[in-house]
Amino acid sequence: MPDKHLSTQFDSELNGVSSRVMELGGLVESQLRFAMHALEQFSQESAQKVVEIEIQVNAMEVDIDRELSSIIARRQPTARDLRLLMAISKTTANLERVGDEAAKIARMVQSIIEKSGSVRALPSSELRMASDLAAGLLRKALDAFARLDTAAAVSILKEDDQIDAEFDGFVRKLITYMMEDPRTISASLDLLFLAKAIERIGDHAKNIAEFIIYVVKGADVRHSSMEAIESAIK
Repeated sequence: MPDKHLSTQFDSELNGVSSRVMELGGLVESQLRFAMHALEQFSQESAQKVVEIEIQVNAMEVDIDRELSSIIARRQPTARDLRLLMAISKTTANLERVGDEAAKIARMVQSIIEKSGSVRALPSSELRMASDLAAGLLRKALDAFARLDTAAAVSILKEDDQIDAEFDGFVRKLITYMMEDPRTISASLDLLFLAKAIERIGDHAKNIAEFIIYVVKGADVRHSSMEAIESAIK
């Protein structure tokens, strides 16, 4: 009976810290939405909101890490439970880094507004498309993590390639603009910085998807081919 009681307590603690990760994910998603609005509308207010939320995100990351350390020290989990706790830790770190990228976007928007807004003269529809893809990928990654859905995780890994392709195409377009008109170099570099931040958000969503496979299958699929990943989840 005591063993069952301890097991129930442990399950409760796991559920609690998992819920905290989802809460952090929601906070980061709101940060990302404000960053995208700031970029689309060149809104100083939205950009400032991103910077303010970053303080909350950083504090939550520290709290979750402290909670994880306490659980591991007290419960000494093994096998899948330990993998889950490790994945939660890594997911938390990746979410915090998504928040960092959102803050970078917001600060760059603030800088553009303060300069002259010259970046508006360049076509940036591809950048907005990539940001929508990255935000959608993060949402899918959080949903898949909540369900520990390996099939959804594989789908996310495949979809990240689309964001990478958008980024590569956008870079080529910016290079063309800079070659044709050197006056666009400064604004183009600003857009390149923004595009790279968006591409990294997709990378962090991909990392979360890889952790799902690690938890469920015990396989570390980082840097693996898609064929090897699909084989690992069978």
